[in-house]
Formats: sequence, structure tokens, C-alpha cells
Amino acid sequence: MKNIIILFALIGLLASCSDEFLEKEPFGELTDDQVELPENIESLVISAYSILNGQGNEASNAFNSPASNWSFGDVLSDDAYKGGGGTGDQNQIHRMEIYNIDGQIIDVVQKWSVLYEGVYRANTVLKALKNTTEFDEATKTQRVAEMRFLRGHFYFELKKLYNRISYTDEDGNYLSNTQITPEEIWTKIEDDFNAAIAVLPETQADPGRPTKYAAWAYLSKTYLYQGEWQLASDAADEVISKGGYSLTPNFSEIFIPENDNGEEVVFAIQYSINDGSPSNYNGSIGDRLMPPGGPRYAAYGFLRPSQNLVNAYKTDVDGMPIIGNDDVTESDNVDPRLDVTIGRPGIPYKDLEINYEESWARDLATYGPYGPKKRVISANHPAYLQSWPYVTAANYSIIRYADVLLWKAEAEIELENLEEGRTYINMIRERAKTGSYIQNLEGTANAANYLIDTYDDPFASKEEATIALRTERRLEMAHEGHRFFDLVRWGIAADVINTCRLP
Repeated sequence: MKNIIILFALIGLLASCSDEFLEKEPFGELTDDQVELPENIESLVISAYSILNGQGNEASNAFNSPASNWSFGDVLSDDAYKGGGGTGDQNQIHRMEIYNIDGQIIDVVQKWSVLYEGVYRANTVLKALKNTTEFDEATKTQRVAEMRFLRGHFYFELKKLYNRISYTDEDGNYLSNTQITPEEIWTKIEDDFNAAIAVLPETQADPGRPTKYAAWAYLSKTYLYQGEWQLASDAADEVISKGGYSLTPNFSEIFIPENDNGEEVVFAIQYSINDGSPSNYNGSIGDRLMPPGGPRYAAYGFLRPSQNLVNAYKTDVDGMPIIGNDDVTESDNVDPRLDVTIGRPGIPYKDLEINYEESWARDLATYGPYGPKKRVISANHPAYLQSWPYVTAANYSIIRYADVLLWKAEAEIELENLEEGRTYINMIRERAKTGSYIQNLEGTANAANYLIDTYDDPFASKEEATIALRTERRLEMAHEGHRFFDLVRWGIAADVINTCRLP
């Protein structure tokens, strides 16, 4: 059992750290006149986008500061274990997993560092745009909105992870974490997303640039984290009613490279390989420890699904979730999303024409038999690099449309609009029900007893609706870096994690 007392997701670990990173004197810098040239400003814009992947100047490897937050949002929760070759393999993540955390852990320090590097880069562009007279006004206004969006993202991540953070803007105004409150930080983040909403276009020609509706979505999430339910609902409505997004028909196809910027993607980090970047650092460096081993993958074997998560996918005779923790057996009914999300012995793995096997799992006795699957792409796919550093070109969705629908459902349930909440939950479940299911190797039958249905009867109470919402969010969003932060904002992290079982 993970025996912990949760204060927050790393609350205050760096609250007493120095502001050395923010105050460093550069070894060399462009003059203001050079910075303000249009071509140099555009290079700075690209630099601000590039650090979204976690590979910043202060981070030796993005797997210490993964943009997907797998080592923070998944491993610290009841959904996953660190994995790898035992507790000594990436021991700093093991220490995080058992909540033996301090401000010297490299992942904690580098995540902080790379996010503030992102803030710095966005501020640098904003300052240059404010001072330049050589940029056409339309492009200038657009780039300001993009940088406000990115700065809002970086500060949101900092607030979510560390709570009490310092703040600096493009004019060099600096407030330490004793001078600005967490509530005031939220207001600053809201201001950035509102500024982006006012200017950003409804669509973008370039994948990876935020749209007006990506900003609305992030604003909804910002309100949700503060418990501002009506504001969260209203912002989500803008995305749902006007954004033009839809759910990818098959849950299993959301995470393939062909759908990197598909109809469900609201905002995603763009990855690439074999593009000339040093050591393929434009690939998914932060997630390169995930592949489970076996005959086709590098045997890193991190992000190992917990038995508790596997059990959460059990369904009853009506295809509804079973609230309990009895281990899944071969004869049990299960939600079809289980075998898209998790590698299970005896179930085909991707399109490799082989079943996942228990022998693929490193340190079976410590971490159990399961492997990650949802965000591992097929070893047959050209977007998977078959040599070191074994990265992929598969994007990571910071926000996808299912996320927005579940935020809307949560806000409506909190506002006592239970029927509206049920409608949005059922949209997610209907997709899982009607989409394609994993087949056996012969392609003659489903690989397991898949059974799922929607909530046909009204919720009897707000408590029942809340349980349904939180369960659905876990099943839909598992291993996307969100679970721990959900548990914290719901105020149930300690109770949930202290009662979850080891593999």
C-alpha cells in the first residue's frame, strides 16, 4: 500500500528554493535591435513552442520533465507504478511514488525549471513584440495572443504542480511566491487565456498553434480547478457549440499518429523524428521509457498499470461499471477501453500479430504483469524510431474533446443539473460502446468479454452522479497524466491512494 499523507501534488517543495533560475545572467544575448527584427522574433516564437515538449535548456532529458506528466500525474496516483528494472531504476521516480519527496529530486527541479524556461521564452517574445516597429500589425497581434496562450499553459502547469509559485511578466515585473497568492495566480492565468480568446482565429493553418477554442477550453479547465462551476460550464459550451470538434469514432484510433491532429484534438504538442534535430530531441523524449519490452520494443518498461486500474474496467451484466476492487478474470465482462489502454497477457498488442505476454514485464514481482498500451504506438509504424533514443513522432494531446465533455459534465453535476451531466457522460460511453473492439489474433472474435452501455436511468442523487463522472473520467483518461491532479482537486487523493493495492 502506498502509505501517504497528501498535502498537494508536490505542494511547496520548491517554495523555499531560490529564484536563481529566474535571475541568471545570460552568457550571451542579442541586442534589443536584433531581437526586434521580424525574422528573429519568429525564431523566438518557435523556441517558445519547442519547449512544450519538456526538453528545455535546464533539463538534461525530458523524461525528467515529461510534457505528458506520466511520472507526476499517473505514477503518483492509483493508476500506475513506476516500472522499469526495480526501485533503483530511475530511483528519483520511485521516491516520488512512495512520497519520499524533497526539492532536490531531479524530476521536481527540472519540471520547475523547464516550465519557467517556457514562461521566460513567452515573455521574451511578448517584450520584443511590444517594442518592435518592424512587424506587420496583424501578425504581431496574432503572435501576442499565441504567447499569452503559451504563458497561460506554463503557469497553469506550475500552479497545478507546485501551488505557491512566483510570477513574472514581459515587463520584468516580478512577484515572489510570498508576494502573490495562489488565487492571484489563477487570475493571471485567466487573463492570459481571455486575451488569447479575443484574438486567436477559430482555425489555424499550422498544426500546433492554438485556436480561439483551444483557449476557451483551457479557460474552462482553469475555472474547473478553482471550483468556478458556472464559468467552467459556460467556457466549455463555447468549445462544444462552436469549436467544430467531435469524438473520434473508435477509441482505439485516438492515439495513432494518423490522428495526431484529428477531430478530437483541441491542443497538442507536435513531435517529429528524423528531422535533423540532435538525438531526435523533437521526438517524444519525455515518454521514451514507456515501451514494454517484448520482441519489438526497447525494454524500458516504465508506466506500469496498476491492478486497481485494471479492475476499474470491470462491468456488470448490463455493461455498467462495478465499483469495487475484485481482480479481473478471463470470464469477466470488461469495458472495451481496457485493452486499448493496458497491455494484458493473452490480448493482442497493437498490430504486431502477437499477444502481450507476462514475460514482457520487467521486475514482475514488484510491478505486476501489465504494460502501457494507450500511448505506445506500434513498433511497425514509421513514427516509431527503432533505434536509440527510441522516441516517436506521435503527438501528445494536452486537451482533447472528450476532456472538455467531461469538464462540462462535472460542472453541470456540481450545479445540480444531473440530467445534463448524464448526457455528456453518455456521449463518452456511447463512443466506447459503438466503436470497434480489440479482436483475437485470428480476427474471429473479440479478444475479451467486452460489454459497455450508457446510463439509461436518471441519477438518483448528486452523489451517484459524481461517482459516475469520476469513474468515467478515470476510464476515459487513464495514463494521460491527469489522474493524480483530479484526485487532488476532488479532495480525495489521500483516501484513494492509501487504500489502493500493490500489484
